[in-house]
Amino acid sequence: MATRGKRAPASAAVLVLLLTGCSGDGAQETTGAVSKRVVRLALNPWIGYEASAAVLTYLLEKELGYQVEKKRLNEAKSWEGIEDGEVDVIIENWGREAEKKEYIEDKKVAVSAGTNGNKGVIGWYIPQWMADRYPDITDWRNLNKYAHLFKTAKSGEQGQFLSGDPSFVTNDNSLIKNLDLNYKVVHSGSEAALIKAAKRASEEKTPLLMYFYEPQWLFTQVELVKVNLPPYSIGCDTDPKKIACDYPPYLLDKIVSKRFADTGGKAYELVRNFTWTNEHQNSVADDITNENLLPEDAAKKWVEANKIVWKPWLPR
Repeated sequence: MATRGKRAPASAAVLVLLLTGCSGDGAQETTGAVSKRVVRLALNPWIGYEASAAVLTYLLEKELGYQVEKKRLNEAKSWEGIEDGEVDVIIENWGREAEKKEYIEDKKVAVSAGTNGNKGVIGWYIPQWMADRYPDITDWRNLNKYAHLFKTAKSGEQGQFLSGDPSFVTNDNSLIKNLDLNYKVVHSGSEAALIKAAKRASEEKTPLLMYFYEPQWLFTQVELVKVNLPPYSIGCDTDPKKIACDYPPYLLDKIVSKRFADTGGKAYELVRNFTWTNEHQNSVADDITNENLLPEDAAKKWVEANKIVWKPWLPR
């Protein structure tokens, strides 16, 4: 998160506000005798989001001269932050239809800024070695036959289904109940814990059934196989308690506050134009995670190598 300078005397602050208050080019913040344009960016707890946020931050600061304040929040809190003025931008939104209805349609404090180019997939996954050894295990109708393989101390007499951060988008408890599966959801607590479990299960050939998603750099290093759940159809997930179908495909989008859309100026134009691919995101995420680059350094590396991609995002 960006740091702030010393506060100016009241008279100087008033003068700066008078001089800058009419500008519609981004949120304004008085810091000393200098008016800095500030963009408040939600930072959700997975590495793909952090990769997108890093590149957006780099361009806002280096190309347009804005100051970016990153707010580490989960998905639900990010939407609340839009309403209370703490958040201007959510750069990667996964569905969240309930929040869209509440904050966009009903309260009218948020708007969509279009898709960000990433194609999201959520599903149930097992390591490749399990699909090779038990070829029919990728059909959900056969999962109960193999439940004993997945038992852990945390799941008791049921098979363990490993989930991630409890704040993530998930239908797994409903799926297990409605498909009459002999499994128990156990939360690992984070994306990092899911990745660690997937690596260990692949290397040590231990059983694992887990919630996971794309885009994610892990798929470039570890072979995971998606379990075939009952196919998704429009409306099959309308009632959360009755869900018995796979997750829908997601065209990930960007959400901004209505205030930012109206007054964000060039910053809003950049956010609106931001669109890249799963491969782009994975390359930055991989550099942060596996090459030990700081997010800003990973972003700089990507920006320097992909001018043809991001140049069209800049306001004209």
